[in-house]
Amino acid sequence: MAAQPVLCLAGATATGKTSIAISIADALGAEIINADSRQVYADFPGICAQPTEAEKKRAPHHLYGMLATSEAINAGEWCRMAYATVCQVLARGHVPLLVGGTGMYFHSLLHGILPIPPIDPAIRSSLESRIEAFGPLALYDELKAFDLAYAETIHPHDRQRIVRAHEVYEQTGHTISWWRKQASLQRPFCYGPLYVLLADRLWLAPRIETRIERMLEEGALDEARAAYAHCSDPDAPGWTGIGCAELMAYLLGRIRLDEAQALWVKHTKAYAKRQNTWFRGRSEAQFFDPAKPQAVVEAAIREWRRLIDEREDCYAGKAAE
Repeated sequence: MAAQPVLCLAGATATGKTSIAISIADALGAEIINADSRQVYADFPGICAQPTEAEKKRAPHHLYGMLATSEAINAGEWCRMAYATVCQVLARGHVPLLVGGTGMYFHSLLHGILPIPPIDPAIRSSLESRIEAFGPLALYDELKAFDLAYAETIHPHDRQRIVRAHEVYEQTGHTISWWRKQASLQRPFCYGPLYVLLADRLWLAPRIETRIERMLEEGALDEARAAYAHCSDPDAPGWTGIGCAELMAYLLGRIRLDEAQALWVKHTKAYAKRQNTWFRGRSEAQFFDPAKPQAVVEAAIREWRRLIDEREDCYAGKAAE
């Protein structure tokens, strides 16, 4: 597997990634590939802020809305799909532009995935039975006892990641945090710049509030009701996303709609803070002010030309050999 050149555009929720991605696509003839773990779900295009149909007409989009609410996906599975898509985009002579807010997706793509051995199905089945019987918080508390560093990066109700952390520890005797430190065992899928839109909290907070209010006005609750008709399990992977979980709680009669909205805003702000913390810690990240989108577009144009020149020089050198 040869690593392929890409452009990556990341950042916290509500920083304007989609709009800037469209501008880059216009300038470079790029195809946009989803790098957000929530935007993979078909039932939640509005709640999870997938590109609109009008935006999709501006440039080809890939890996959006491809999963049912009941389906789970991990970073390794996403990377393999993203890599295949990148190769297809390059074969068409276009620019692959990865866009999203899931830090581990970008890390896995640019640094490789961990060579964790296959998990014994009996271990996974046992853990799924336990989380069904006792709930995610019980296993989350156990996770904090043996891998506090990883536990602090995930939501206490994120069943998929909680089970994953447990099964890896039971199967291998090492924690997810330990595996993440084994960088020498990883091989990157792709290479290229990681552009990060880094927003000040005071700039971002009102955008989040306005965005969620607009989502509700434009039918987020109807979208949640339709998703519930497809999958009524509140612990299904698709329902664990911010916005989805709060609206599910309302549909189940556990909270009022105004409470759901307030929690949605609160949890989104907290998530944006975690995203910013994650991206600040990436040595390869290049930070941009989301209020100055043209700077990102210009950087993308320059960097893609450099990547292609280097790639062509490499091929020319191999041919000469």
